[in-house]
Amino acid sequence: MKRCVIVGGADINNYEYIKNLLRSDDFLIYCDSGLKHMESLSVSPGLIVGDFDSHENPLLDIETIVLPCEKDDTDTVFAVKEALKRGYDDFLLIGVVGARLDHTLANVSILLMLDNAGKKGTIIDDYSEMEIVSDKTAYINDSYSFFSLINITGTAKSIKIENAKYPLNDGEITSDYQYGVSNEVLPGKTAKVSIGEGKLLLIKILN
Repeated sequence: MKRCVIVGGADINNYEYIKNLLRSDDFLIYCDSGLKHMESLSVSPGLIVGDFDSHENPLLDIETIVLPCEKDDTDTVFAVKEALKRGYDDFLLIGVVGARLDHTLANVSILLMLDNAGKKGTIIDDYSEMEIVSDKTAYINDSYSFFSLINITGTAKSIKIENAKYPLNDGEITSDYQYGVSNEVLPGKTAKVSIGEGKLLLIKILN
């Protein structure tokens, strides 16, 4: 699948880790202040979008979409929608989780938007990897310190967790009672998570 990497303006401390995840054929979209990461990532944008209220427009010889400051979509959401129009199926979002909780929550919800569109989406920060688990089984290897399942929409039913310290069979997690936090993969095993109905946010904690 063609992959689009969306770069936001939240802090990135471990650039080497992120750079090792990038592919030579990735299409990168830098969103406004995400441009501050361009030199450290050593990858040029395929597209720049933003209202440039938090970073100066660099006026590069690269396709740039200048957005109005007053709009419904954040720069990051616009970038994702634009990439969807261009036919991308796989999304990696970096620099989108940070000190601004409002932006963080809004960006996490992008994973729901992508899942509803039948696309693959992952958010990676300095501490974790996030994805939506819905109609496909998710696998977690024992290289991760912990993993958590958080309900951010509706009710998830018929949840099954295998090869984990806290297994679950036919479980249910609602948005107002989050008991799927800080599970652990059994040593030498690969944990499996499946859901019969609904969606969960899977957060895998990096060592």
